[in-house]
Amino acid sequence: MDLFEYQGKELFARAGIPVPAGRVARTPEEAAAAAAQVVPGAAAVLKAQVATGGRGKAGGVKVVPAGADVAAVAAEILALSIKGEPVGALLVEPAAEIEAEYYAAVTFDRRAGSARFLLSSAGGMEVEEAPEGAMVSVLVDPLLGLAAYQVRDLVFAAGLAPPARKDALVLLPKLYRLFVDADASLVEINPLALTPSGLVALDAKVTVDDSALYRHPDIAAYHGTRRLDPQEERAAAAGLNFVKLDGDVGIIGNGAGLVMSTLDVVSQAGGRPANFLDVGGGAGAEVLASALEVVLAGPVRSVLVNIFGGITRCDRVAGGILEALGRTRVEVPIVVRLEGTNATEGRAMLAAAHHPSVRTADGMMEAARMAAEVR
Repeated sequence: MDLFEYQGKELFARAGIPVPAGRVARTPEEAAAAAAQVVPGAAAVLKAQVATGGRGKAGGVKVVPAGADVAAVAAEILALSIKGEPVGALLVEPAAEIEAEYYAAVTFDRRAGSARFLLSSAGGMEVEEAPEGAMVSVLVDPLLGLAAYQVRDLVFAAGLAPPARKDALVLLPKLYRLFVDADASLVEINPLALTPSGLVALDAKVTVDDSALYRHPDIAAYHGTRRLDPQEERAAAAGLNFVKLDGDVGIIGNGAGLVMSTLDVVSQAGGRPANFLDVGGGAGAEVLASALEVVLAGPVRSVLVNIFGGITRCDRVAGGILEALGRTRVEVPIVVRLEGTNATEGRAMLAAAHHPSVRTADGMMEAARMAAEVR
């Protein structure tokens, strides 16, 4: 789950990471009132709250000089759509006196199997264009955590200015602690600004593992602030493991390994998978019916249902498919491959139904070809 900036800053503040005083506003009038509270008689910064990057270049961040019409500027930003996402809220903060901009982040290095801490002496909107050598990083052992010597190495290797070093030695361990404690997959500060009062996180980007939200009711309360894709929202409501992809062959299977193999086989057969959907072991008729409805809600030209029956009974899978067909309008072919427990009975049920959209296959490769080649 991606948090909005103001939500990330709430987590930063709890972790002891300095952030500017700020207020959230959803109307021009609220923005004017917030500016009067946060920066009376001084310049304010209005920042669009969208779960996407590039808002600064899109006009979603504006400095309003002291005495200027805050409500008018707020109205301009609230009327924007940034990368297709309408601006629904603003964060109103004091304009900072910035002496230098840095970049700090903790993310997963999946190849190394551990967290990676990144620090750069070049932050801000052009961080991607920082000169070679400006960004340094270190892998963090998940058992030992971020060691003090690693923090010192980062600070000096990145070339932070002497006035920033003392604060960085305190702030960076707190950022890593937040990454661990929040079950995050990314925590990022850009820019981490050096101001006359020290280092301050002027922005916050936090992504939390959805699977860990049950451990964080405070963070889970943020859920829904970013609009989910309707298909993903429907799958989440049904408790299904669903990932949307960019192809047009819908995939349903039982077991993550089988579904991943199915994606590969469909690709080998010349198709492009539209999704990953794992119904899990022991899935019954209702689960299969919900899964088929979720996949059919997307732009697919065929659906491949690949089930290997261990604890999952294939006759129940067939029943779920037929139930879904009875309550959902189906305009694309559905290729079904059943193997394992009660597979013969399941195939017989599908054959007896004589549904024009259902086609059965004997093997995984045959099913993949049928789903990929259908027009």
